[in-house]
Amino acid sequence: MTDLYDRHRAVLPDWLALYYERPMELTHGEGRHVWGADGTKYLDFFGGILTTMTAHALPEVTKAVSEQAGRIIHSSTLYLNRPMVELAERIAALSGIPDARVFFTTSGTEANDAALLLATAHRRSNQILAMRNSYHGRSFTTVGITGNQSWSPTSLSPLQTLYVHGGVRGRGPYAALSDAEFTAACVADLRDMLGQGRGGVAALIAEPVQGVGGFTSPPDGLYAAFKEVLDEHGILWISDEVQTGWGRTGDHFWGWQAHARNGPPDILTFAKGIGNGMSVGGVVARADVMNSLDANSISTFGGSPVTMAAALANLAYLLEHDLQGNARRVGGLLIERLRAICAQLPVVREVRGRGLMIGIELVEPDTGRPNPQAAAAVLEAAREGGLLIGKGGGHDTSVLRVAPPLSLTVAEAEEGAATLERALRSA
Repeated sequence: MTDLYDRHRAVLPDWLALYYERPMELTHGEGRHVWGADGTKYLDFFGGILTTMTAHALPEVTKAVSEQAGRIIHSSTLYLNRPMVELAERIAALSGIPDARVFFTTSGTEANDAALLLATAHRRSNQILAMRNSYHGRSFTTVGITGNQSWSPTSLSPLQTLYVHGGVRGRGPYAALSDAEFTAACVADLRDMLGQGRGGVAALIAEPVQGVGGFTSPPDGLYAAFKEVLDEHGILWISDEVQTGWGRTGDHFWGWQAHARNGPPDILTFAKGIGNGMSVGGVVARADVMNSLDANSISTFGGSPVTMAAALANLAYLLEHDLQGNARRVGGLLIERLRAICAQLPVVREVRGRGLMIGIELVEPDTGRPNPQAAAAVLEAAREGGLLIGKGGGHDTSVLRVAPPLSLTVAEAEEGAATLERALRSA
């Protein structure tokens, strides 16, 4: 492994992050488990950053990929593509957006980039509202609107971004308020922010649950309250569902549905889990918004026949096996188990989340300040115990991120919780 690590460092960027003091190579996976190059078996509670949504080496997906690859691997969007049309039909119907159109990309970054292009072109404005502590990707445009400074390496941007409160419930100036007061304060902040803008703002982009930001979320209904204000000004709402989509939160198929009182978003972006590891992303938008571009465009790799076949098989498996319901049931058990474990641990400030999207925020017991050192130590200890988790959060990477494949069993949830307990007690 040292040899591969040395080769990695010799040819790849210094800023390309690797987990663990001794970075590991994963060679294969099955179900909710993966194996390292040394033969060690791990229970996977991170799924390639919430991407292995159903299971590793899911037979239905691998068969679909193999069969499609045996026919044709690539054609581009310049030709009719049956798997792409079929998947677009299914996603449009599931999206909740009326008269929906779907454009496929290869990643969540590219999906959010396309959504920003659509919104700014439709509104003829380069002003964007984004949430504090947010993360939307690594392209020049999406980095420019990301509210989490740890993942925003440049302040240069083609967009003017205005940041509003609301994405983080437990910290900040409104943390002590009730949910209703919190929502009212954030709406007032939004109205005030719009008064600071020059001309018409194009869109608000928001993650229903902030992923890289540490699985934080506002009270249900906040974005519905925001939408009332946005609609007064004709401002579009982009729901970034790259991490929250496909039933991961258990209670809803899309994260925006926790904020549905005033209807669906104008634009929805997706990626990660739909491909179960294949490079699939996309944008869903009302026809008038999607069709507002006045120049030709194509996608060389978006909508590839192979990735579309994988996504179709994966989505069918997800729906037929009610993995959203499983995320609700098993995720509910897991989060309650973790809350019971952490209640007596001073290093844990909060266990939060919904479904199989759970964050454990770590702090210095004496000061309450974020504790990235403890998070790194728990990550290492969990690995030693045979469990892979993620981390993220705010100004400091002090939140453990738990997001297993949605087919997680109760026994595996208990096993993972027990391993996490040992790791947390060793921090």
